[in-house]
Amino acid sequence: MKHNIFIALIAILTFSSCKNSSEEAKKEEAAPESKSQTIIHFTDAQIKAIGLELGSFENKNLTSSLKINGKLSLPPQYQAQVSILSGGIVKNIYVQEGEFVKAGKTLATIVNTEVLQLQQDYLENNANLSYLEKEYQRQKELRDDNINAGKTYQQAQRELQIAQAKRETFKSKLMQLGINVSNLSSKNIASNIAITAPISGYIQHINLSMGKYAEPNALLFEIIDNRFLHLDLKVFEKDIHKIQIGQQITFSDANDIAHTHPATIYAINKAFEPNEQAVIVHAKINEITETVLPGMYVEARVKINNANAIALPTEAIVNNGEEHFIFIETAKNTFQQIKITTGATDMGYTEVKAIDKVASNAKVVIKGAYYLLSELTKGSGEEE
Repeated sequence: MKHNIFIALIAILTFSSCKNSSEEAKKEEAAPESKSQTIIHFTDAQIKAIGLELGSFENKNLTSSLKINGKLSLPPQYQAQVSILSGGIVKNIYVQEGEFVKAGKTLATIVNTEVLQLQQDYLENNANLSYLEKEYQRQKELRDDNINAGKTYQQAQRELQIAQAKRETFKSKLMQLGINVSNLSSKNIASNIAITAPISGYIQHINLSMGKYAEPNALLFEIIDNRFLHLDLKVFEKDIHKIQIGQQITFSDANDIAHTHPATIYAINKAFEPNEQAVIVHAKINEITETVLPGMYVEARVKINNANAIALPTEAIVNNGEEHFIFIETAKNTFQQIKITTGATDMGYTEVKAIDKVASNAKVVIKGAYYLLSELTKGSGEEE
């Protein structure tokens, strides 16, 4: 009986030992296989063909930035819609769309018969006013000497005041029509009304043609002065504390991010926009450029702070899904994929925080990393 039990124990221990040995062998086989999935070998010819270059980790002062979106706007005082108070037939048009004009320049002239009558009324009232001033002075002297009745003096005073009020009214109407009354006389009555530019800027739109009747208060010209364009940027609640007046930013047209322009934040709204937890931040463009226009959507980056960090050229970092990787040289023509996290990006360099331990003097692929990733991914797909 004891002999049978002894034989059974030996059999169990032998089986257990064989099982453990088998599992350890599988683990040893799996480990190098997993590691091999992150290593790739290239020939000299392949390396030359893809232009692969090696570099090292560098210490860089990188500026972190906040990405925000917005659009280009023009203050209302730098855009004008030109109309006239009294209609008429268009006689001349002196400008074209896209042309730059200075404030006060004559844009067009129209013929209006009412303006002739208004000038006549002004001159007639002036002539009558000259008589009434003399009459009032005469009646005042007579009143001081108690020669005439008080009623006669008061009548002369009343008629003078009415004529003076009419003169100011006629003068104001004529000035609104662009007629200088200081030079107006019976010999130079104007038959045309000049339409002038109220601001300096570019002619955006012309709604006139020769011989056409220009309606009163209708839009005849649009003028905009793009020299005073600014940015209206939308900053959400979680990022408001990062924004300050005086911060430098760069921006680009949302459809052409390659060309950037400098700007400076000069104002921050003090209330949230309707129906959203965001405020509008205003920035002044620091250069004169004709490549941006009102209403364009822009992408801006606000410089937050500077930090010294270990970095690599941004081209050295490749993505696979949401993960970031670099490749280091482990032997001649042999490269290993290393998973990393990234930080600030500035001036073509990106902060690198290696998840896997990497020697500080490791040689890193700084050009051609995407070819390595492509080949590695391809190899993984074939094995699957």
